[in-house]
Amino acid sequence: MATLGIDALLRDFDDRLPRGLARAISWAESGRGAELIARLYPRIGRAMTIGLTGPPGVGKSTLSSALVKKARSLGKTVGVISVDPSSPFSHGALLGDRIRLTEHFVDPDVFIRSMASRGHLGGLSGATADAVMLMDAFGLDVVLIETVGVGQSEIEIAELAQTTLVALQPGSGDSIQVLKAGIMEIADIFVVNKADHPMANQLRREIRGMMEMLSFSGWVPELVMTQAVSGEGIDDLWRAIESHLVYLNESGEIETKRREAFTHQVRQLALGRIQRRLARELHEHPRTDLDPYAAADAVLERFNAVGEDGDAPDFAVRPRAVVKGLT
Repeated sequence: MATLGIDALLRDFDDRLPRGLARAISWAESGRGAELIARLYPRIGRAMTIGLTGPPGVGKSTLSSALVKKARSLGKTVGVISVDPSSPFSHGALLGDRIRLTEHFVDPDVFIRSMASRGHLGGLSGATADAVMLMDAFGLDVVLIETVGVGQSEIEIAELAQTTLVALQPGSGDSIQVLKAGIMEIADIFVVNKADHPMANQLRREIRGMMEMLSFSGWVPELVMTQAVSGEGIDDLWRAIESHLVYLNESGEIETKRREAFTHQVRQLALGRIQRRLARELHEHPRTDLDPYAAADAVLERFNAVGEDGDAPDFAVRPRAVVKGLT
């Protein structure tokens, strides 16, 4: 990629023009973000990152809108990343989450970006981590990440966000199914939305009951009742988010969160490169004369990712990045 293009983009970025941030995220989505991230990386580590997940229909986008409104009332600048499910065939997505955030469109201190999951598992888009870093480097105070919300594969958000909100709604047949899955362990805060529902208290008791079966060695997840449409309970939810951030800083676990986010990014980048190389190897060297196990061994031998002495390959993480990721 031409350096001139990056320099022009960075001028808009440094001038805090929304088009600069928008173009930067587009570059990352198209797989051209390496040099851009390298040049902006020293600026990250200031934003409050909040992840929001839960089953479809729980009101995640309405909750996002209410949280943006609360943050703006406190004078904070906000970035929102809404990840929408995409077609497994065309990889296209409706990107409909923007529809529910229309009241913030004209606010120059709110930047909203919809991203298609494009088959990426874990409820996130492959470029979500880059978008978070870019919004952070841009100087936004709060970055809110709303996942696809497929119900049982949202674990990645806990690695990427400092505080993870798991939203559930009363009367939903999949609420208990969600609680049985690994999502129970990733929640820093449970949000029972649509709290005016007749079964809201029952769901609260069910969550409390499930929590009693787990042991917590630090932060014990809070449970907040909200009615996002009317704004009821949003102040309580924001206080819970701030309490969790205070806990992270006072306990030192914020460093663990930063390490997890860094590890998540490195792992996704490495896996992406391995998957692309694997696809190329299978296309260029089909071994249909072998059984699947033998063919897999043959592909791995061609990869030669680790030397005979067991040393790591030369694409190991550079110390500079590790140090910055933990500061």
